[in-house]
Amino acid sequence: MALSVAVVAAGIYGVSRVVDDSQFLVREQCTAFIDSERQTLAPDQAANAALIAAVSVERGLRARAATIGIATSMQESKLRNIDYGDDAGPDSRGLFQQRPSQGWGTEEQVMDPLYAANRFYAELETFDYASMRITEAAQKVQRSAFPEAYGKHEPTARAFASALTGYSPASLNCTLRRAEEAGDPETVRSQLAEQHSPLLAAQASVEGRRISIPTHASSGLVESNELTQRTGWSIAQWAVARAGSENIESVAFAGLIWNRAENSWVQGSTTDGHVVVTVASAPQS
Repeated sequence: MALSVAVVAAGIYGVSRVVDDSQFLVREQCTAFIDSERQTLAPDQAANAALIAAVSVERGLRARAATIGIATSMQESKLRNIDYGDDAGPDSRGLFQQRPSQGWGTEEQVMDPLYAANRFYAELETFDYASMRITEAAQKVQRSAFPEAYGKHEPTARAFASALTGYSPASLNCTLRRAEEAGDPETVRSQLAEQHSPLLAAQASVEGRRISIPTHASSGLVESNELTQRTGWSIAQWAVARAGSENIESVAFAGLIWNRAENSWVQGSTTDGHVVVTVASAPQS
């Protein structure tokens, strides 16, 4: 009997070890397609790109604003919330390397990604950015010593911005290892409210590990199907881009579902005009 138990235990350990090894070999990355071209970011970069694009959506800006914002952050910080500057800007901080000494806010504020993105767009909104080249618009806000540097990031920024603003459905995908911690649907709701759609987040429902998010507010106003679809895809791909940071297991919308097991969008059940986000359960020890 003891021998049988030992054999079973060894088998379970062997399977677990194979699964762990296969997870180790997973190359985590997020991709977005536009014009048949594939662009890639690391998951933490994609999460920050999602925040930057979400803020542009919440402020009612054009998709081009999201492209400019993402390209600017790629050049300034590689889409990472860094807490140091350089010789040109020794007090530069955050996603956009904003300088407290130049009136961008306190150090604590510019290190807050949500504040930094809103502060960037507040400057961008003061001129006709839509008629300018991306590098010109970024430079007008940032006043960098390298004014043409932003342009090289345009293809990646445009691909992710198009997906994250809902103009390119099911074009953003993240390949991730299994979640190491349980997710919290209320955290997802809170993040959605802060970054993207406070009204829709307020009307979202949570049941267990799932949060169901409507694609238009119950305000009595009639919205076009095109707008609700774009809103839905914007939220859905925001959730995929933040799946690593928020321990999200799957995202479903419009008959498609993304999940960690498939690492892609596949056919799924309809969600009746809602984006359904399911967070990961606590991993078994």
